[in-house]
Amino acid sequence: MSSKDAAITEAQAVAISYFAAVAARDSVGMAACWADDGVDHIFGFADLKGPKAVADYFDELFAAFPDLEMSVVSTTSEADRCAVRWLMTGTFAGPGSFQGVDPTGARIEMEGCDVLTVASGKITGNAAYTDGAEFARQIGALPESGSKTEERLTALTNTRTKIGRKFAASEPEAVADGVWVIRGGFPSKTMNVYLIEEEGGVTVFDGGIKAMTNSVAAAGARFGGINRVVLGHAHADHRGVAPGLAVPVFCHQADKADAESDGGEHYFQMDKLDRHARWLMPRLLEHWDGGPVDVAGTLDEGDEVAGFKVIHLPGHAPGLIGLWRESDRLALVSDCFYTLDPQTGRKGFARVPHSAFNLDTDQARASILKLAEMEPAAAWAGHADPLLGDVRSLLETAARET
Repeated sequence: MSSKDAAITEAQAVAISYFAAVAARDSVGMAACWADDGVDHIFGFADLKGPKAVADYFDELFAAFPDLEMSVVSTTSEADRCAVRWLMTGTFAGPGSFQGVDPTGARIEMEGCDVLTVASGKITGNAAYTDGAEFARQIGALPESGSKTEERLTALTNTRTKIGRKFAASEPEAVADGVWVIRGGFPSKTMNVYLIEEEGGVTVFDGGIKAMTNSVAAAGARFGGINRVVLGHAHADHRGVAPGLAVPVFCHQADKADAESDGGEHYFQMDKLDRHARWLMPRLLEHWDGGPVDVAGTLDEGDEVAGFKVIHLPGHAPGLIGLWRESDRLALVSDCFYTLDPQTGRKGFARVPHSAFNLDTDQARASILKLAEMEPAAAWAGHADPLLGDVRSLLETAARET
């Protein structure tokens, strides 16, 4: 017998022993088949770590379905893995509940597949698949497929989706050739996320707020997919969508630690806000934030991103960056400047970002002047409306008079 055959035989033998224990409703015997650090991923139901967690889960299942039977339909082994197709039947009669649902008396008949990984005679991992929605239907937690109740539930879900989409974010709006902005945030949609077309999809620049995630993902899919997210900086209202898009995230090296932790809140000075904003802003930041991100790589002055050059504009944040396209003198600059009052939400003239959120306000002024010297034809910030027309003059006024 070859070593490969031995591995297959071992995996299959352990799988058969494990499912024999399931059939016998023997949670102790099931636990004995598991390695101490084994993990059972029952997709849509639970992630169980270690033998005790597996035993506890199945004890709950057996108490909820007193006549539960799980029979093996077939097994297929390769190397250290064995796939087991199974059929499970039973009655949700109790007396125990299952995952918080009280017994309904419903009869179930479910098919599924477990893919077990075995080493040294023990299960080290399992990926278990079944139709969670069908299980919910069969126990009465969801309406029957094709029923009037399901139709009404679907209509309600669609209505909620339409309302949520309307309030969460706008449809993409053209900024320039190959560049789009999605505006989000309730009620005024003052949070800007940019999509930059490139080969194979788009780059997302500036991460907006968490509530915009689905809208940005959907827009990106229509453009061929999102290749990466580039954070203008790490603040909560500029990284919000990044964790939920499941793509590589990039930022300036000086903002990497903040992007991976508190979003820069350690240098905020909320006491510089008025009384109302001091109370409200921490709550808004928590609501807006998608949470820390894993930074895949860093960018610096002069690096190229989707046909733009990176410009470093520190002050509001240590690693705040903008994107500059020389061909049409377009600048996407995150929070290099504001065109709204963050305490009231009122839009208006260009100004230095509020000192309550700046690492270094003097440096922020210098960065605005640096941008002015580039003489943009249009400068789009992380919030509200762009600067158009005599952009240099508007920026110089902002740096020197606000």
